[in-house]
Amino acid sequence: MTATIRVNGRDERLAAATVAELLHLRGIDRPRGVAVAVNGAVVPARRWTEVALAPGDAVEIVKPFGGG
Repeated sequence: MTATIRVNGRDERLAAATVAELLHLRGIDRPRGVAVAVNGAVVPARRWTEVALAPGDAVEIVKPFGGG
């Protein structure tokens, strides 16, 4: 059985133990302009290294992008 989490509406293998690790795997190493919620609760950037991810978690990552 493969452990999965839902990231921005898509299921994927759980490859990170914390929010910080998940963001790092996505090339996001700076908190400026990035918001993260786990299971509907916003996680402040200062807690990203503390908040553990578990199978079945739903994570939303929001960051600004240019366009018009």
